[in-house]
Amino acid sequence: MSCCIQFLPADLCVEIEPGTSVVDAATRVGLPIAQACGSEGICARCGVHIVEGAENLPLEDEEERRAKERNRIPAELRLACRLRPTHDLTVTAPYWSTP
Repeated sequence: MSCCIQFLPADLCVEIEPGTSVVDAATRVGLPIAQACGSEGICARCGVHIVEGAENLPLEDEEERRAKERNRIPAELRLACRLRPTHDLTVTAPYWSTP
């Protein structure tokens, strides 16, 4: 059973297998995603706003919270490299725009 990750405001959607990271989904549709650590959850640059579907995500763990705090990433963002949704999800990042 696949799920859909929708990226706003570009309005791109990609079907993924549950457990695929949001970073991998963004790459699949050709969206740039900020990161410096190779998806290790260390740099916290891949922070995204969850627009819809947050209720189906696991809660932020201590490692994600510390990475965001250490790198001065807003608390309301989630790290795309650590998010592996199993349900539909809509996300946005300030550097994505419409084509």
